[in-house]
Amino acid sequence: MSRFSEQIVAWQTVHGRHHLPWQNTQDAYRVWLSEIMLQQTQVSTVLGYYERFLQRCPTVADLAAASDEEVMALWSGLGYYSRARNLHRCAKEVMERFGGAFPHTVEELSSLPGIGRSTAGAIASFCFAQRAAILDANVKRVLTRVLGFDDDLASSAAEKKLWALAEDLLPTTDLARNMPRYTQGMMDMGATICTAKKPSCLLCPVHGDCVAHRQGQPERYPVKTKKLKRSAASWWLLCWQRPDGAIWLEKRPAPGIWAGLFCMPVCDSEEALLQLSARYGATSAPVHGAAFLHVLTHKDLHLHPVRVPIAADFVPAQSGQWVLPAQWPDVGLPAPVRSLLQRGF
Repeated sequence: MSRFSEQIVAWQTVHGRHHLPWQNTQDAYRVWLSEIMLQQTQVSTVLGYYERFLQRCPTVADLAAASDEEVMALWSGLGYYSRARNLHRCAKEVMERFGGAFPHTVEELSSLPGIGRSTAGAIASFCFAQRAAILDANVKRVLTRVLGFDDDLASSAAEKKLWALAEDLLPTTDLARNMPRYTQGMMDMGATICTAKKPSCLLCPVHGDCVAHRQGQPERYPVKTKKLKRSAASWWLLCWQRPDGAIWLEKRPAPGIWAGLFCMPVCDSEEALLQLSARYGATSAPVHGAAFLHVLTHKDLHLHPVRVPIAADFVPAQSGQWVLPAQWPDVGLPAPVRSLLQRGF
């Protein structure tokens, strides 16, 4: 093995994380589920969702057989909901194309919905001892600092070059032991030592070979100039509520924000909301809740909830359903909508 991979394997064996529920297993379903959940989400947030998901869907066959509504309800609050839709599609394809067993190669794994090259590499490495690289945000940070790689990762050519370097550094011997430890070690390094701000360089097993450490400017890496363009929108949430507490919810269209989840009718202005409510015969005075901000990756949503009490026999002439408070936990709701309903307004 390279000196670098030897140091990472040795460090992970002694100092790495070993307590997480998806570790110390070669069950590709569990590893895959954790990898998808951990995309852009912290470990502390994922833990509860991971356990609940496995209680309801302990195998890929169970997930494939679940309904869309069940999957979205299990995912509700975890965010980035396209992951849940792809998760469900992927489980079905594993059953249909591979007889319920995840394929072993990066190429075949990458052909499944929602599995990119890095996720495929993690599954192949952890479960099948394949010599496969990963390149998530944490690993990019470790590698660019150690190598002094200052090409702009906003460029696809730079990304391709870094992939090649990552593959060069992989272990070459005793892959059954070393590949899972190396892959986990790279993840652990980025999460606990080589952090984005104020990295703990003196605790790093490779700081003696790290270009960024020698330069005294680790936070300069990785280099990526492309900036996200943020936008903002105001959504007015029409909350029709029956005397028994039931709320009228509609499934959000795809594509779009919260696609496939249930939400109150959304309007782009207060005037449009009041007109919509009146159109279906609601006559009660609206109760305005406190507006609040929900921050998405690319957009700030300014949410304005408005509750309109209605009669028990009121049924809007549009697609949707009444959902009682006791049923809210089992419905796929966006996190801010679930929070709004739970606290009342």
